[in-house]
Amino acid sequence: MRMKVCALDDLDIGGAIKLDVQPPVAVIRGESGDVFAIDDTCTHADASLSEGFVEGDAVECPLHMAFFCLKSGQPSCPPATVPVKPIGLS
Repeated sequence: MRMKVCALDDLDIGGAIKLDVQPPVAVIRGESGDVFAIDDTCTHADASLSEGFVEGDAVECPLHMAFFCLKSGQPSCPPATVPVKPIGLS
């Protein structure tokens, strides 16, 4: 499924938009300027990653400080051990 979310200039560096689809998707612009889409729900706790903090090309869960790579979805530190699903952008 394709959908227009916003113009690139409308998404600030470190900014995020939550798409209310099933499952929810976070569209996040990393500090590199690249835009990524990942499953919005932290795999450790039921928290929205679109409300997290961007550092480099990773997002920190707003609840328990687990970091997820925006490219791969892999967690880089506890308490998360399960990756989030990256969503392909085109």
